[in-house]
Amino acid sequence: MDYEAMFKITYGMYVVTSETNGKKNGQIANVVFQVVAEPPTIAICINKQNLTHDFIQKSKVFGVSVLSQDTPLKLIGHFGFKSGRELDKFNDINHKIGVTGVPLLEDHCVANLEAKVVNAVDVGTHVVGYVKKVL
Repeated sequence: MDYEAMFKITYGMYVVTSETNGKKNGQIANVVFQVVAEPPTIAICINKQNLTHDFIQKSKVFGVSVLSQDTPLKLIGHFGFKSGRELDKFNDINHKIGVTGVPLLEDHCVANLEAKVVNAVDVGTHVVGYVKKVL
């Protein structure tokens, strides 16, 4: 395996969110991709140690806020370097609640998606979730 080549793969930046039992959480993710257009199908990759993983596993729904290129580092750090186990990440964040009940960012994003998980594959430290219904 040419690891140098592997590390040249480009990624976007996203906030993946979920909700369970009235609690909201979100995290920075860089692996979100379209699988096929019809039916609309996407996949995400989430670390199993993250609270967002636990919420998605319980609720089977999640949101994806596609971050804009001008997203402030402070917002990225808020969702990337802090744990939802220690604070409410949405307390001071402008967001709306989607049709599935998940929070969706309203600032510094170019698009929002909501989805229902229909299958997930354990790949060691992470889970890749396949979503067949994008709302």
